[in-house]
Amino acid sequence: MLKLKQVLIDKGVSFRQFAQSVKISPTAFSLLINQHQKPKNWEKVEENLSKALQCVGIFEPLATLLEVETTGESLATEPVVSVPKTTDEIKDEIMLLAKQALFPATKKHFSLFRDPFAEDIRSADDVFATADIRYVREALFQTAKHGGFMAVVGESGAGKSTLRRDLIDRINQENAPIQVIEPYIIAMEDNDVKGKTLKAAHIAEAIISTLAPLESVKRSPEARFRQLHKVLKESVKSGYANVLIIEEAHSLPIPTLKHLKRFFELEDGFKKLLSIVLIGQPELKLKLSERNTEVREVVQRCEVVELAPLDAELERFVAHKLERVGKKLSDIFEEDAFLAVRQRLTATNTRAKTTQSLLYPLAVGNLLTAAMNMAESWGVPKVNGQVVMNV
Repeated sequence: MLKLKQVLIDKGVSFRQFAQSVKISPTAFSLLINQHQKPKNWEKVEENLSKALQCVGIFEPLATLLEVETTGESLATEPVVSVPKTTDEIKDEIMLLAKQALFPATKKHFSLFRDPFAEDIRSADDVFATADIRYVREALFQTAKHGGFMAVVGESGAGKSTLRRDLIDRINQENAPIQVIEPYIIAMEDNDVKGKTLKAAHIAEAIISTLAPLESVKRSPEARFRQLHKVLKESVKSGYANVLIIEEAHSLPIPTLKHLKRFFELEDGFKKLLSIVLIGQPELKLKLSERNTEVREVVQRCEVVELAPLDAELERFVAHKLERVGKKLSDIFEEDAFLAVRQRLTATNTRAKTTQSLLYPLAVGNLLTAAMNMAESWGVPKVNGQVVMNV
């Protein structure tokens, strides 16, 4: 690419607006800075270019700015091969994109009236479902309805919270006789130095307050747990199933995880009184590892399900998002864009010679949103591999 491109990026200048001041089309300007193709009326363009640069405060000689940088960039049909990055490096990069949103100019550029990657899920139909997701959705519902102990583990942005909301929405839509208990987890940490730990007593209080809101919670631990057992029995006798859902469960301290086994074993005869669903990041899987002898009794009773990255489902996921706003995949993205997305969101462990995919919905949405904004700024009609690699 030309040095001019990087200088404009550093200045925060919109490529589209700059092209207008140079009096050439955004596409012609994109071809100039990316593929070094000069417009036919170059003499006039060169004059306008010099004036436009001075207007945005760039006084470097034009001849210098029109030199080619040796960055190893390829053409738009072939994504740039980047240096392999570690998982942490990729996470840091993508988290910087966490608040990306489509600019009004970008929506106009692609003829969009809604942001396809905005978190505006309104019904179960809006939830993208792979075979794995369909299994987890049904497993969660059956656990809530018939009993069980289940942990859903996934990276940030893998769709864990969406599955929780989907479960509660299904319970409401089907008018299922299920009581959902969700302890408040604000400021919850696994030790009292960083925040407040969620203890068994707090969980008992949440259960009593949900199932018997008019009762005062007993103060002494003995009386409180007897009260807990009583309200659970009464709920089940009334025809309800009870499910305890704890989000951000990776922040649960080990003692509380151990106590959950005792909650799960509460029963009335042969009838289990409480099912448990834990939702958390990969740290939860480590805490529930078979090698962790402290929680072995919990591990023996808990089914751990890990949400997989999109990988082969990437294009179908994006197509699903675009379909919700009346667009097709080919309307906005070139085929090579997805090769670049896979490259950007794949981490390499050079020592172990392994790779790890971070193609989770939130990361993909953030990256493609930023790429769409950049494509508009460059004046490129569709997002291609080169745009993605330059985000």
